[in-house]
Amino acid sequence: MRVLRGQAETRDEDRQVTAAMLTDTADTEESAVRVWTPHRQIAFGRRDTRAEKYDVAKSVARACGFEPLERSVGGRAVAYTGTTVAFAKTVPLADMRTGMEKRYAEITEDLQRAFWRLGVPAQRGEPERSFCPGDYSLQWKGKVAGVAQRVRTGAALVSGVVIVDDHGEIAGVLDPIYSALDVPFNPDSVGSIAKVDGDSDPERVIEIIEEMLVGGADVTVEHVDRGI
Repeated sequence: MRVLRGQAETRDEDRQVTAAMLTDTADTEESAVRVWTPHRQIAFGRRDTRAEKYDVAKSVARACGFEPLERSVGGRAVAYTGTTVAFAKTVPLADMRTGMEKRYAEITEDLQRAFWRLGVPAQRGEPERSFCPGDYSLQWKGKVAGVAQRVRTGAALVSGVVIVDDHGEIAGVLDPIYSALDVPFNPDSVGSIAKVDGDSDPERVIEIIEEMLVGGADVTVEHVDRGI
């Protein structure tokens, strides 16, 4: 299994690293894991881009110091403050029509164990009117993690976000953005590891989540910030 560590120099290069994981796994049939802190940004989903006031939402993001980007995976807008942790795992597929629910369940269980190690007894579930709602979110006094999945011929990418801290800032920027997109949102639904007094050191969070996603496999480590 390949383990990619670090952050690429630019936002676009950073996104390309994760996109390349999916292609490489399809070509080589080798799984890969990446857990890192993306650049400060608001990642909008495809449905967001079709909203009448999408340009307003992007302007709000920029005014709050967040670069607006569009992603191919997931539903609604997600904020990354610079300490927010993202994760991605790619696995080879023999048949892209099967196994989606199993992959979601396995990643969610891995995340849950990581949260427990970090002192957060997170449970599967979605707070009412939360950001980027989905069936495989984790919550504890607010949403702390969400999971998405992308499938192509030969490989699947399961990825998501973990709110480490900055829950107030995230709620503050997403409130007017979701209003512009005409999507229900409750700022109080945003949780974080820090909000419930868990271990909120981003490096520690990365370490534990990576360990859970790797699951004891033999790994080859590649450092994104040094080139791969």
